[in-house]
Amino acid sequence: MDYGTLRGFFALLILALFIIIVVWSYSKKRKSSFDEVANSIFEEDDGVLKEQTTKQNKNSHLDTDSKQETNNNV
Repeated sequence: MDYGTLRGFFALLILALFIIIVVWSYSKKRKSSFDEVANSIFEEDDGVLKEQTTKQNKNSHLDTDSKQETNNNV
């Protein structure tokens, strides 16, 4: 087996792997799980949401009680 034949087999192997991956990724069985993962970034985590509202509430009373600070170091 010479080098050219080996390169041909390797190219066919890579092509077959590519076709298998494409068929797997676009199969109807995987569509629901891919859609779920794709839309997961739009779902809010309750723990993170509670933490953000707590920080906003803490900062909101500080803003109303204090005056705006200015930098007089010119």
